[in-house]
Amino acid sequence: MTRAQLLTAALLAMALAGCAGGASPARKPSAAAPRPGFRPAAPATPRSTIVVVPEVMAPAGLAGVIGSPAAALTSRFGSPRIDLAEGDARKLQFAGTTCVLDIYLYPVAAAEPTATHVAARLRQGGAPADPGDCLREVEQR
Repeated sequence: MTRAQLLTAALLAMALAGCAGGASPARKPSAAAPRPGFRPAAPATPRSTIVVVPEVMAPAGLAGVIGSPAAALTSRFGSPRIDLAEGDARKLQFAGTTCVLDIYLYPVAAAEPTATHVAARLRQGGAPADPGDCLREVEQR
């Protein structure tokens, strides 16, 4: 064997030895029992202090959607296929025959979240679609 082959074999053996570590010994139960009435503190829920102001999409071909609250969108398009809330953001998804329309709502100036961005894609393959065309298709359903 050459020196390079020996070095490679040694490195491979060390890597495999690291993967084959034995099981850790069983933990012995603690001799000290918890005090009566002791309750561990609940973990704090981490909260972000970062505020991101969303950029409102230009409403070219999206009249009546951008700036609309969720109630207006559901009365116009019907029940959403997906209604997902994450933090103060919300996503409503509507489906047409050939496309899927995602409408993103964020609280911008009003207390109630309003539509600030629209994305459309084809149902088959997921390629980007024209949001205005998809909006009209979803509206006709």
